Amino acid sequence: MATKNYGLGYREMGRAGCIALERAGSAKQLSHESVKKYSLAWVQFTSWAKEHNVKQMERISPDLVKQYGQELAQKVDDSEIKSSTAQDRVTAVNRVLHFAGRSDWKPVSSTKECGIAQRIHIREGKPDALDRNVYLERLASVASPRGVAICELARNLGLRSKEASLLDARKALHQAKESGFIRVKDGSKGGRLREISIINKGQLDTLQLAAQAQGSAAAVMPPDLNWKQWRQGELRTVREAVGGLHELRSAYACERYEAITGHAAPCAGGQILDKDVDYGARLVISEELGHGRTDVVSEYVGGRK
Repeated sequence: MATKNYGLGYREMGRAGCIALERAGSAKQLSHESVKKYSLAWVQFTSWAKEHNVKQMERISPDLVKQYGQELAQKVDDSEIKSSTAQDRVTAVNRVLHFAGRSDWKPVSSTKECGIAQRIHIREGKPDALDRNVYLERLASVASPRGVAICELARNLGLRSKEASLLDARKALHQAKESGFIRVKDGSKGGRLREISIINKGQLDTLQLAAQAQGSAAAVMPPDLNWKQWRQGELRTVREAVGGLHELRSAYACERYEAITGHAAPCAGGQILDKDVDYGARLVISEELGHGRTDVVSEYVGGRK
């Protein structure tokens, strides 16, 4: 009679994987800290896998792990988790299957196959979406008005996908006209409230477009879907069509950097002429993107050297 989970002694996939890691630790193949870290990440994966009707290790396929990694990549793009955390979670799955004796398992790459950003990434090339013609060409392949609205909110106001999806665009449009800024909180990292200045007519046009797509709903996201359904369905298709919303936020950041400093961002060929002005621009951009740390801005506009 065949045993489940490669005969590790437990029918429950989460516990069986932890046993494989503990045995690797006892054999000095993993450090104690690695066993703890990978065990936690493995249990998180198994909870996700069960939601996709996979309850034993033998049924885990490379495509399943890629799907898991791609969802983690979206969370990284939305600043819900760090890229290092996402990469560790994919690595944990690879390590567990290796130590469980899955001899045919070829490790899934968290960066190349799942699209998770590098742990430390200083942008060296300009985002494609900085070229308006390229961006509009890609935007033309987005089928729905809501999808177009999400892209425009990311490109022209720097919103994350969840922030754009949960935005009450009608309310934001009214606020922008009345006060010259919008407040963003729903979907933001840690639920932190921030203000984004409206500095050109194109941003008002974007809010108008989003309000039209929203219709009578409470937010841009379709009212009959929850966040998980929307993110895994149409929003994923939208991301793929435009090359990722992080790239659109990067294009927004580069334009803001040039507007503030008077020269192109470092990743777009610009040279830093005044370090104080450069720092001031990064401070503004970090606040508008919802990060609160100037070092993160290097991922959007390039480094300071």
